Amino acid sequence: MAAARHSRTGAGKTQAQDPQSLDSQLCFAVYAAAHAFGRAYRSLLAGHGLTYPQYLVLLVLWEEEGLTVKDIGTRLFLDSGTLTPLLKRLEAAGHVRRARDRSDERQVSIFLTPKGRALQSRMDCVPEQAGLLTGLDFDARRALLDHLAALRGTLHENLAGGGAGAEA
Repeated sequence: MAAARHSRTGAGKTQAQDPQSLDSQLCFAVYAAAHAFGRAYRSLLAGHGLTYPQYLVLLVLWEEEGLTVKDIGTRLFLDSGTLTPLLKRLEAAGHVRRARDRSDERQVSIFLTPKGRALQSRMDCVPEQAGLLTGLDFDARRALLDHLAALRGTLHENLAGGGAGAEA
């Protein structure tokens, strides 16, 4: 199978050298890694009755609760149409409560319940367990995290500002 992956394409290039081969796509490598993380977190979170997106919301709220749906969406790069049903499920499970702003009924703030706060200490091992599944040591994971955050920032800047990368 490895030979097929590096078979010859036009102009004497192997697939690994061909910019249009799947193995040459950075976006696919990130996408596939994200899928692998999703599977890993599914098993790590199953015992807590949480999905990965719900866990991300809780991580944000454990840092700062009382955020609006919009604020949480900004932190997680999710729109309110995705967040609202997720927050309703977290509320139904007793982890959060939603409260409308009295001065602006359109604003909904999210607060942890005692059950949601207690979950934080029960889940403090999850990041380390996930990290160990990568096979990378702490310093390598930190370096990868820094590279990916920089990559995300650059992509957002280039797409928002119509930078040189947006035209390519």
